[in-house]
Amino acid sequence: MNIFEINQKIAQRPPFQMIDRVIELVPNERAVGIKNVSVNEPFFMGHFPGTPVMPGVLIVESCAQLCSLVIEKDENALDENLYVLLKIDGFKFVKPVIPGDRLEIEVKKTRGGGVLVGFDAIVKVDGTVFAKGSLTFTTIPKTSLSER
Repeated sequence: MNIFEINQKIAQRPPFQMIDRVIELVPNERAVGIKNVSVNEPFFMGHFPGTPVMPGVLIVESCAQLCSLVIEKDENALDENLYVLLKIDGFKFVKPVIPGDRLEIEVKKTRGGGVLVGFDAIVKVDGTVFAKGSLTFTTIPKTSLSER
């Protein structure tokens, strides 16, 4: 998938869109995607000036956005629910991500069914593991966001 195809499938947009390309996609099972890390990204202005490091939370968000492409949505169902990140488990940041890095993100579904969907994620740069962990998603009614 290129950026235009990705834009048709996920809700995020720049500067918060974290997946630039999808290399492999097996719906409801796994995916491999790319995030190109550029020095021009707005978070580098403050994290950290003079020594830019991609925040770990944005690495996790990159994984989460790729997971959203794996979760098969029923095209005939009304779009009343939203998948949201429920839990981040055991995420380890082995090496810092800096501008110029090309993140190769692989996510594999480990649990599914009902309202919970789980994934294992691994993030590599040039074949070396930079981060890894697990993510769990749940569904919430979109109406619950406006009823707060």
